[in-house]
Amino acid sequence: MNYLIVGLGNIGVEYANTRHNMGFMVLDAWAQASNISFESGRYGCTASISFKGRKFTLLKPSTYMNLSGKAVRYWMNELKIPLENLLVISDDLNIPFGTIRLRKNGSAGGHNGLTNINELLGTQDYARIRVGIGNDYGRGQQVDYVLGELSKEELLEMEEISKRVIEGIKAFATVGVDRAMNTLNTRPKQV
Repeated sequence: MNYLIVGLGNIGVEYANTRHNMGFMVLDAWAQASNISFESGRYGCTASISFKGRKFTLLKPSTYMNLSGKAVRYWMNELKIPLENLLVISDDLNIPFGTIRLRKNGSAGGHNGLTNINELLGTQDYARIRVGIGNDYGRGQQVDYVLGELSKEELLEMEEISKRVIEGIKAFATVGVDRAMNTLNTRPKQV
């Protein structure tokens, strides 16, 4: 069983710790914990991880965020990944920081990367994990907020958030999306 796990983000060091790069940060954490590295390829960087008889290809698109669908479509075709084995990780302004939501399908919710994936795949019927970044910004400040760096406190929380998302991905592949949703879609613990 092969799976394509896509982490959305923007390429370049200037975006490394920004809120819009939640997908990249989760995949980087998984690669680091598994002692593997990403290799540059067409439309993105990939790494492979095996778990309980499943092979996960991790993809960080090297396209601009609003062209992420190009990378997803290419790698799905290249690896012959069925739609039900695709999982996309993105940031989400509409849920509090650290809240994680796994969905079987859904709209893009205003996320440019998801919008492009929906357009190029011709469907929104694929699983996605949304990582909440909150919406603590003033009027007209959305772009600056999304592309702004995480605070020191938020960066510290990313280790636990990444672990929870990675466990959700493993559950998605081993017990199915419905059971994985029951486990993953809980509120983060308040400190």
